[in-house]
Amino acid sequence: MILDAVPVIPPELRPMVQLDGGPFATSDLNDLYRRVINRNNRLKRLLDLGAPSIIVNNEKRMLQEAVDALFDNGRRGRPVTGPGNRPLKSLSDMLKGKQGRFRQNLLGKRVDYSGRSVIVAGPTLKFHQCGLPKVMALELFKPFVMKKFGRRGTGSEHQVG
Repeated sequence: MILDAVPVIPPELRPMVQLDGGPFATSDLNDLYRRVINRNNRLKRLLDLGAPSIIVNNEKRMLQEAVDALFDNGRRGRPVTGPGNRPLKSLSDMLKGKQGRFRQNLLGKRVDYSGRSVIVAGPTLKFHQCGLPKVMALELFKPFVMKKFGRRGTGSEHQVG
């Protein structure tokens, strides 16, 4: 897989926490993102300066290692560590396992604007498309439809079925 851009998750999911006494502790993801940005900027500078190819190739390798650590720290060997020689938690670490985002925050709880169904191939769908049962679509989009009716002044008199 080749990425032209690296997805950055919202700050709420990688918060800075104030410790006792005033200093701030940053999320491990912030450190991993910073490493990727610094490596990318350094590579750009080397390319602009016309650095020898051996130096550029080494910096490309280091950028790739920084991106790999961001997505799955430790998968390619020795993990990137933070203070206290502790491995930094990567994006995959934040998602997987019992304490991950899905099992900890989403599964087993009610979530607004979501549905559950069986995934099957459809003869009328293209490869990049996904179908949604009409009943489910009506239920999921009911708040948006009601809001539109409300703006037009027809929301209070009519009920959407």
